[in-house]
Amino acid sequence: MRICIGRHSFSIPIIGRYRNNEHGAHTGTIYNGPVVDIHTHILPGADDGARTFEIAKEMCAMAAKDGITQLVATPHANDEFAYDRARNQEALDRLQQEVTVKLTLGCDFHLSYENIRAAQKDPQTFAIGGTKYLLVELSDFGAWVGVAEGIRELQQAGIAPVLTHPERNPVLQRNHDHILKLAEMGCLIQVTASAFTGFWGETIQKLAEWLLKKRAVHVVASDAHDTKNRPPILSAARQRLVELAGEATAEKLVHENPAAIVAGRDVSRAS
Repeated sequence: MRICIGRHSFSIPIIGRYRNNEHGAHTGTIYNGPVVDIHTHILPGADDGARTFEIAKEMCAMAAKDGITQLVATPHANDEFAYDRARNQEALDRLQQEVTVKLTLGCDFHLSYENIRAAQKDPQTFAIGGTKYLLVELSDFGAWVGVAEGIRELQQAGIAPVLTHPERNPVLQRNHDHILKLAEMGCLIQVTASAFTGFWGETIQKLAEWLLKKRAVHVVASDAHDTKNRPPILSAARQRLVELAGEATAEKLVHENPAAIVAGRDVSRAS
């Protein structure tokens, strides 16, 4: 089957269709277990993601068709979009009544002084479900100075930071080793699924692949915002991950590790 995302298109295996190994034996479907997408902007009107409730439902249906069984809704918390946990939970509960995929609430947490202080006061305001895990987004323009200290402050509050899409951050694109330093500090690294399929361009794709080779990718997520340009699709990236790193690594990044995160379990540090 061939899918299109914006101006790009690529082939993916059909979910549920069996693949044969070199000996012709059935090896199973594209996913070997429940697939979790921990980074999506599906809540209508919460940020720059789904604009309407109907679009949110379409995004959930698209994810389910792709084989994803659970989505984490992660509205932005930054200077542009205020994060209201209670309001977001109400919207999520309403959406859950209309869709088949399991929904969990989290946050796309901008690493700022104000947010760090709020998270220190009450980590569960921003964390994924009732877990210790928090998606952390760095500024596209800010200096590196202070980032490591901010991460340490979150960790001291009992939070396990998951660094989102570092491959798309202009500062980190110029300083690849900073990403490795954050991983060494204990940050989990989440790379965007469509980075591996070339949607964001060659520079970002090469950095994503470099991080994979350095064993510095722990989770792959869609960062979905809509149904056309940035949909909740993981299967195309998984196919590319198999080509780059093998079946076991692909399963770990789209299934085992994200499932562990939403369940509050420890995550494998090696990809």
